Amino acid sequence: MAAAGAASANAAETTQTLQLPTLTADLSTQVAQSAEATQQAAANYQLRAERDAAAANAAKQAKADLADAKKKAEAKKKAQEDARKAAAERATSRSTERTTLAASTGSSTSTSSSTATGSAAAVVAFVKAQIGKSYVLGATGPSAYDCSGLVRAAFNQVGISLPRVSQDQSTAGTQVSLSNLQVGDILYWGSAGSAYHVAVYVGDGMFVGAQNPSTGIVERPLSYDPPTGAVRVL
Repeated sequence: MAAAGAASANAAETTQTLQLPTLTADLSTQVAQSAEATQQAAANYQLRAERDAAAANAAKQAKADLADAKKKAEAKKKAQEDARKAAAERATSRSTERTTLAASTGSSTSTSSSTATGSAAAVVAFVKAQIGKSYVLGATGPSAYDCSGLVRAAFNQVGISLPRVSQDQSTAGTQVSLSNLQVGDILYWGSAGSAYHVAVYVGDGMFVGAQNPSTGIVERPLSYDPPTGAVRVL
């Protein structure tokens, strides 16, 4: 009986010993699975957080871009309005200048072409004889002229040698007021010393000049294109 009891006890102990590794392996598997699930959950949370942050940044950037675009549009609109106002002011100023110049030359006591004598009459006669001829840049006659070439040729008729280009011709004589012009005065456009165009005043508020390739040599009123200044060499 004692032997049988001992055998039973040994069998039970053996059974318990054999079952223990199985329980331990299951527990290890569960722990591993739990750890993996925890890591996956953490990764998913981080991914969602990154996506939320990216979405927030994108929304913030979109808002900033919209504000910047609106600001640029307003600045462009203001610049266009300022440009229109400036153009209108320039047009008004130019119109006023032409009106003033026409009035001053109309009331001026300057000698007219019909009463000009001597050298002034000869200069006027020469430039008027060239009306209708072509404008060619660099030309000095006799079939075509540029603006300074015509002026130089006109004064050559009375023995006065002028510089070749308009910049130098604009300082070749005594500066005179546009309200006190005399026949034969040299008109210039641009600043004295850097003029870009010259012509000859022929009296009665008119000038003759080689204007451009489209018009050639023409006679025009001062109000057509008011000059900047004038010099007197006669």
